[in-house]
Amino acid sequence: MKNEILEAAAKSILEQDVDKAVEVARAALAEGLDPLEVIEKGFTVGINKIGELFDRGQVFLPEVMVCSDAMKAATEILNEAIPVEKRSQGIKCVIATVEGDIHDIGKGLVVSLFKVNGLEVYDLGCEVPTETIIEKALEVNADIIGTSALLNTTMKQMKKLEDELRESGIRDKVKTIIGGAPVTERYANRIGADAYAENAMDGVKKVFQMMKKQ
Repeated sequence: MKNEILEAAAKSILEQDVDKAVEVARAALAEGLDPLEVIEKGFTVGINKIGELFDRGQVFLPEVMVCSDAMKAATEILNEAIPVEKRSQGIKCVIATVEGDIHDIGKGLVVSLFKVNGLEVYDLGCEVPTETIIEKALEVNADIIGTSALLNTTMKQMKKLEDELRESGIRDKVKTIIGGAPVTERYANRIGADAYAENAMDGVKKVFQMMKKQ
């Protein structure tokens, strides 16, 4: 039954079926499955495939946005199933896709997995100016700022964020993590980011590693 549910989860995303995704999420909980496993081995498989198809020009942005909506609807249900005591780790994360970049799938997946792992997430959406990111981080007293970019031309916004955090004198008060298709660990080191995430699960791991060192 578990494998059938995981396959159905991936299929619901690939078929852009929001109602089916919600139905599968509820069925998974009714069967007592682990919400994180359902997201990672079910819905994530589907959303990653959609990302690959989008990169190859086989699906288009409107379809991708529906897939993203299905992913969000399902993961919201699964997130709610995590006990409150496990949800609250006291780690506050501000997450955004940088200014000039409309891509949302990868960032949306990061937000979902962060929430499932008990992090307090403030999702600012796409095309977010550096100033807005910093303002929100200060407002909520964030521990982590995570930014995503899927275009070589928008990666420079990550450097801008690092520069403005330093100029504002608050760079040592928050940890930064960056990710996205063109982003590399070498680039993270070059601009002074604290961490690079290869994917959403790696992002979760890196956040906990950084906070453990504090």
